[in-house]
Amino acid sequence: MGRTKGSKNKQLPVFAQAKDLTVEEKQLVKDYDLNLSIYRLLINEPFFAAISRQIDKVPTSSIPTAGVTVNPDNCNFVLYYNPTFFAVTLKNDKQRLGAIKHEFYHLILEHVTTRIPPDKKENKLWNISADLAINSYLQDELPEFCCFPGKTVFKDLPGFQSTEWYFAELKKKQQEQKEKGEGEGEGDQGQFDDHSKWDDLSDQEKEAIRGIAKEKLKHILRKAVKEVTASGNNWGSISAETKQDLLRRLEGGVDWKKVLRWFVKVSQRADKSSSIRRINKRFAYIHPGKRVNRQANIAISIDQSGSVSDDLLCAFFAELNNLADIATFTVIPFDSEVIESEVFIWKKKENKPWKRVACGGTDFDAPTRFVNGKPIFDGHIVLTDLCAPRPIPSKCQRLWMTSRECASQPYFQTNERIVAIEIKSKE
Repeated sequence: MGRTKGSKNKQLPVFAQAKDLTVEEKQLVKDYDLNLSIYRLLINEPFFAAISRQIDKVPTSSIPTAGVTVNPDNCNFVLYYNPTFFAVTLKNDKQRLGAIKHEFYHLILEHVTTRIPPDKKENKLWNISADLAINSYLQDELPEFCCFPGKTVFKDLPGFQSTEWYFAELKKKQQEQKEKGEGEGEGDQGQFDDHSKWDDLSDQEKEAIRGIAKEKLKHILRKAVKEVTASGNNWGSISAETKQDLLRRLEGGVDWKKVLRWFVKVSQRADKSSSIRRINKRFAYIHPGKRVNRQANIAISIDQSGSVSDDLLCAFFAELNNLADIATFTVIPFDSEVIESEVFIWKKKENKPWKRVACGGTDFDAPTRFVNGKPIFDGHIVLTDLCAPRPIPSKCQRLWMTSRECASQPYFQTNERIVAIEIKSKE
């Protein structure tokens, strides 16, 4: 993100630069930690606070203000913020709270995952439209230089419209100005946060990441809704309209295939080695660069007990054939014990038919001990009907996959994620 541009006769917002700070301001920046102040700022905003607990926060001087995006390495959502902007440019806690809420609204309204610019060439106009949609709810909570419906160059635009509505209106206005020979400079007036990292997700090869992030966002929002509902249904400043729209969008189920891909993605570990063919980003031509080979070593335990249906096994094997395009798995069949003679490595690009190799009872401790005894694994996925007692803890992150019916009535309670698989009957 760069400084806001505008027409020549418009006063541009000036963001504090570290080199221009007084001694006192430099100390404020040095001491500022968003993580320490965010609880105090969000104490009256339970829904935003619930979202905040699930978002990574990273201080950086590479952008002048703040911005939210998706980390393509693990599909986590990240709030990048410039400590100088928060400690000095924003004058009080009200503006700091407004800035945080503005960024989280980008997530709530799906600006980072689903509602993306229709054309890269129109990114700037789309970003301003997104800000106008959000700032309708933050009229008195942000600095005056921000873009607000009904003010400055947007004085003829009403508030509380969708991003798409503002985009269509601004595009129409831009065309009219072009026909009159007035130029298009005023369109930038008031944009203050960084949207540049959104572009990182718009290439075709990263559509898979976008899909995974969309499901991850649904999980974050569902968890925030659950927290707010359980603690007295206090939504803070979230409007009734926004709440209804959010709940409507969350009605659909998650895409379990994308969740499965997300689990594999976040379980990846990076093996780094030096390479003179790569330029070191920090010490160019002084030290060799790093070559990163990312791989996920996943254990997949498949419950072969008699209570697990053939349809469930078939659905899961079908998706494993797709996942074999991106990773190698160790498949561990089990019922009351691990059938070690049937454990095999499912290599990348291989395609395998589903099969049943056992039909006994169920003991989740058996595959957990097997995986715990082999520190090579980064993640553990268990396909099961959940009809057995709680297992012993797993040494690596564990994900449970089952049918929708079994997920609604698990035999045991767990804080680990349970994902429901849509089963299509063979009939």
